[in-house]
Amino acid sequence: MARVAAPLSANGEQSTHPVDEVLPLPKLALYGFQHVLAFYAGAVIVPIIVGGALGLTTEQLVYLINADLFTCGIASIIQAWGIGRIGARLPLIQGVTFTAVSPMIAIGLGAGGGTAGLLVIYGAVITAGIATFAFAWLPPKAFRTVMRLFPPVVTGTVITVLGIVLIPVGLNDAAGGVGSPDFGDPKHFAYAGGTMLFILVLMKLGKPFLNSISILLGLVGGTVVAFLLGDAKFGDVSNSDWIGITTPFHYGAPKFAWFPILLMLIVMLITMVETTGDTYAVGDIVGKEIDSETVARALRADGAATALGGVLNSFPYVAFAENVGLVRMTKVKSRFVVVAAGVFMIVLGLIPKAAAIVAAVPHGVLGGAATVMFAMVALAGIQTLAKVDLKEEKNALVVGVSLAFALLPATVPVLFKDHMDTDLSSLLNSGVTLGATAAIVLNLIFNGLGKDDAHSAPQAAAPEAAAAEAAAPEAAAPEVAAPAVDDEDTAAIPAQSAEGEHAAPTPSA
Repeated sequence: MARVAAPLSANGEQSTHPVDEVLPLPKLALYGFQHVLAFYAGAVIVPIIVGGALGLTTEQLVYLINADLFTCGIASIIQAWGIGRIGARLPLIQGVTFTAVSPMIAIGLGAGGGTAGLLVIYGAVITAGIATFAFAWLPPKAFRTVMRLFPPVVTGTVITVLGIVLIPVGLNDAAGGVGSPDFGDPKHFAYAGGTMLFILVLMKLGKPFLNSISILLGLVGGTVVAFLLGDAKFGDVSNSDWIGITTPFHYGAPKFAWFPILLMLIVMLITMVETTGDTYAVGDIVGKEIDSETVARALRADGAATALGGVLNSFPYVAFAENVGLVRMTKVKSRFVVVAAGVFMIVLGLIPKAAAIVAAVPHGVLGGAATVMFAMVALAGIQTLAKVDLKEEKNALVVGVSLAFALLPATVPVLFKDHMDTDLSSLLNSGVTLGATAAIVLNLIFNGLGKDDAHSAPQAAAPEAAAAEAAAPEAAAPEVAAPAVDDEDTAAIPAQSAEGEHAAPTPSA
C-alpha cells in the first residue's frame, strides 16, 4: 500500500496517519465513487430547486447541474488534497450549501428571475466567497478570538441540527421526491426500506470491506431491483450529450448589489459554523487532532470554492455533512478517497451522459441510503455534545432551545411565508440558520466568550477515538505522534468544561 511521508513517531520509526494513506487505485476508485453516489442527490438538489424557482429552461438547468458537479470536484480536491495553507487535508467533500437556497431564490426573483436573477446571485456569491477567504487569513490571535464562538456545546449542537434537518430530506426522497406525481406511493418506501435493510445487514455482518462499501452496494442493489421491476429509467442517458464544458461566466458578467451581497455574507457566516462543526466531527471520527489552523484552512477552501463557484456558474460551498456520516459508517479515513471522488465529480460535470446514469438512481433507493447517513450525522453531533456536561443547566439550555429554534421553519412554515417580510424570510427560513444562530447567542449569554489561551486543550475525543481504532481490525496503520507546533498559528479551540467555561490550557505536544 502506498503511503505519504509522515513525521517520525516517538520511537523514531516512520509512521503514517490513516488520513494520509494512499490506498491502492482500485480501492480509491471504489470508495471515491461511493462518496459520489452518497453525495449526488444533495449536490444536484440545490441547482434543481433554484433553477426551477427562477424559471430556467431544461437546457439551462442541465448546464447548471453540470457546472455544480464540475465545481464540486475541484472544491473537494482543494479541501482534501490541500494547496499550501488552503484546505483541511481531511476526508471532507465540498458541496453546495442548503442554507443558501432560500436567500438565492429571493435574490434571483427580486432581480427578475431567469438568467438575469442568476447574474445577481453570482455577484453576491463571488463577493461572499472572497470575504470568507479573507476572513480565514486573519492574524492567528484575531482568528482564535472569533473561533472561541464555537466551543463543543455550539459545534455539537450545530452538527446535531444538521442531521435532524437533513433527515426529512432523506425521508422525502424515500417517499419518491417532493413534487413527483406519485409522492408517498408505498412502492417508494418499499425501495427505501429494502435499501436500508440491505445496508444494515451488511453492517451487521461486521466485515470491514463490506462495511466500507455498504452504501455503494445498497444504492447499486436497490437500483438493479428497481430496474428489473421497471421503476429505474435510463432513457435520459441516450438523450444526453457526451461532452458538456463548463465555461466561466456562461450567462454573462455578474452583477453586484448591496442587499444580495449582505444576504450572502450572512449565509457564509452560517456555513462557517457548519464547516467548523464538520471539521471537528471528522477529526473525532478519524482520530486526528483539530486545531484553529486546521479550521482556518478548511474555511479558506470554502471561501475559494465559493468564489470559484460564482465564476463557474455555481453556488456557495460548504463541507458536506452527508459524507461525514459516510466516513463514520465505512471507517475509510483516507483523504485521498475524497480526492478520487473529486476526480469522478469533475468527469460527471464534463460528461452529461455519465451524470444521467447516476441521476437514474430512483428517489426511494437514494432516500433509504440517505436517511441512514443523515442519522449518523446527527449521532456525530450527539457524540460531540457528550464531551459537554449537560447536567449543567446553562449548557442544557443552549442545546435544547437551539434545537427548538431549528425545528421552527419546518413546524410552522406559515410564519415565514405569510407573516414575515420577504427579505427577512429568505434569511431566517432555515433550520440550520436559526439553530446555529441560537446556539452561538445562547452560549455567549450563558457561558461567555472564554479566555484566549495560546495553549488550548486539544479535542477531548481524540484519545477515545484512538483507543477505539486500536481495537478495530482495519486500523492497521499506527498513529502519528503530534509534532511540535507554533502556538500562534495552530492553537486548538478550547474545550468546554463541566462548568460551561473553557478548560484549563494544556501544553502542546
